[in-house]
Amino acid sequence: MEDFQNYWATTHADFVRQIPGLRGYLQCHTILSGYRRTTPPPLDGVEEVRFDSTAELTAMETTPAGMSAMADLSNFIDTERLERIVTEEIVIKPGPIHEDMVKNIEIGDRKPGMSTKQFHDYWRNTHGPIAAKISVIKRYVQSHTLMSEYDKEDPPAYDGVAETWFDDTVAMRQGTTTPEYAATRADEENFLAGDLPFIITRELKII
Repeated sequence: MEDFQNYWATTHADFVRQIPGLRGYLQCHTILSGYRRTTPPPLDGVEEVRFDSTAELTAMETTPAGMSAMADLSNFIDTERLERIVTEEIVIKPGPIHEDMVKNIEIGDRKPGMSTKQFHDYWRNTHGPIAAKISVIKRYVQSHTLMSEYDKEDPPAYDGVAETWFDDTVAMRQGTTTPEYAATRADEENFLAGDLPFIITRELKII
């Protein structure tokens, strides 16, 4: 894992830095303590690449720098497990971020029988305010898969990603003992399909 994270943060990051039109780039590395558990983390990390528009994102893949960055993925990633979604970030609970924070990343899919519009509306307007009441959450962002992605031949891998920031893992654990956390978890059955795959990470801001 150390070799993987080091390659990602250095060699691969250098490739991505060269991509034209890039407005932001950060890596979320799964914390190493997660690998000491009986059940390993479902993901080794999440990469967030930001552009001003979907057109610029699409164009990126045809540039020499973009193609080089994509080709480099096979040098350190199991590409058969690699998934990508195109999202819009919605800040539910604003707050400053510092480098010592930990971030919880949860991957969500809508429950069967729920339309994409119903899912995204409920997640943002009903569930978001409920989860935002957990006091130890310092920042909360929902990344909603763009509706245009559902019109493509291959459906998106996930309906969205929830990101919550905490001062540390102690605060994160304390939050799970609160009534607000219990209410948040209870509400998930109203719009989510089953358990949420999640990882606990630290952000590495590249750009």
